[in-house]
Amino acid sequence: MILAIIGDLMSDGNGKRTLIDALKACGAVKFGDFTLASGKKSSYYIDIKKASTDPKTLKVIAKEAGKVIKGLDIDSVGGVVLGGVPLATAVSMETDLPLILIRKSAKEYGTGGRFVGDFQKGSKVLLLEDVTTSGGSVMDAIVAIREAGAVVDRVITVVDRESGAEKSLSDIGVKLVPLVRASDLI
Repeated sequence: MILAIIGDLMSDGNGKRTLIDALKACGAVKFGDFTLASGKKSSYYIDIKKASTDPKTLKVIAKEAGKVIKGLDIDSVGGVVLGGVPLATAVSMETDLPLILIRKSAKEYGTGGRFVGDFQKGSKVLLLEDVTTSGGSVMDAIVAIREAGAVVDRVITVVDRESGAEKSLSDIGVKLVPLVRASDLI
């Protein structure tokens, strides 16, 4: 059933509406009593992991992010482990841009390091985020990338909960580009 719904939606040409309907159809929008990573309580939850593990919905996300990226001067797309990995991977495949994965901390074994992929000083990295609330999770990755000598000035989030991330990121010179806002979903 979900395949037919998404197939019909993809032919309508309205990308944002297609994404909203795909997120709802795959069960990524949930209502109830939830505690967010920030510790705040919410009457709804956006389960982008549910969406990013559904191939059809992930394709819609990658297509919409690819539209945003088209024409931007960037060298690679990145995602923070774990939630950003499938998103950044799908967008990398959609845009043919190299992929960078950012660990929450450097590993102490193997080749070590905090980054996976061909990370170059001076390169321009666009980050993909699943859901933004305050922006805290992605800000840590931005700091690490900048400290390593690369540039981050834009983050694409699948859903912005409209709870301060846009302002927090703007304060450090990063533009937040939501594919969908929470107010579009609820």
